[in-house]
Amino acid sequence: MKLVLASASPRRSELLARIGVSPDAIDPADINEDPLPGEMPKAHALRLAEEKAAAVAPRHAQSLILAADTVVAVGRRILPKVEDEETLRACMKLLSGRRHRVLTGVAIAMPGGKMKSRVVETMIAMKRLSDEEIDYYASHGEWKGKAGGYALQGYGEVYVRHIAGSYSNVVGLPLAETRHMLKSAGFDLG
Repeated sequence: MKLVLASASPRRSELLARIGVSPDAIDPADINEDPLPGEMPKAHALRLAEEKAAAVAPRHAQSLILAADTVVAVGRRILPKVEDEETLRACMKLLSGRRHRVLTGVAIAMPGGKMKSRVVETMIAMKRLSDEEIDYYASHGEWKGKAGGYALQGYGEVYVRHIAGSYSNVVGLPLAETRHMLKSAGFDLG
């Protein structure tokens, strides 16, 4: 069975390669990713992953469609994907010295319309950040397009005091859970 990755994220492709999976096609879903009014972070991550898989499935009727969405949350608050330095600084100040959750919704759409999905959560404690540390991080630019404004696999890692859960989940795709889901959907993992 063929596998289509419904994501343009190079990180998700790199993560899949770590478990020996190379998608047959990459076909990003173009959906509105704004949270619904009152939507909680876990429900948001799951909804977006399922909507992405469902949007791409009709274009590849005989393939498995793998979609994911990663959300950074402080309490009930969903942090945005950061596109400008002002938003980055606001996110970093909010995360400074606090714990937050990274939730990734993973969905697999199968031929015939069936779907498997789940959310994986990782807890992170960030050190208290000085203005100089935020300036330093802002100067690297790796934060652009990242949920919550930081990349654990880059310069952002030096600000993390503690992580409980899946590292790959924070990068964008929980590998153990994704591998299990693919296998249970009938994908040959060799």
